[in-house]
Amino acid sequence: MIHHCVRFTIKPGTAPHQLEEALASLRHQGEVIPSVRSFLVGRDHGGAYEWGATFQLDDLDGYREYLMHPAHRRTDEIGLPLVDKFVSFDLTDDTDPEVGRQIAALHQRRFDADPDLTRLVSELSAYTGSAAPGPHGA
Repeated sequence: MIHHCVRFTIKPGTAPHQLEEALASLRHQGEVIPSVRSFLVGRDHGGAYEWGATFQLDDLDGYREYLMHPAHRRTDEIGLPLVDKFVSFDLTDDTDPEVGRQIAALHQRRFDADPDLTRLVSELSAYTGSAAPGPHGA
């Protein structure tokens, strides 16, 4: 099982209806992407972020489906322009020492195939996550 988690803050001045549209799109991902087993979208408490989401996926094949699904891309398109700081991370019970590298490779293929997505992520003030593009890369 892989738990894909994101935490984020919203840019000052974001209209409430814009935020709600982005949160609704995150929820929609959980509802329509077949590989998502369960999900939660809501307030982030106890840290430096305001909002978060987690999506549970069975395996790397499901993760790839999740990343490449049009509903996920739609959330990126409407949500990322509103985001100030963003972190993406994964928790897994898979004991294969290569799983982290494999997850990063899935993200890298996605960024390589989608220059507009790479631009959206590169324009965030802060981004931490697998295969971080642009100025956020290691």
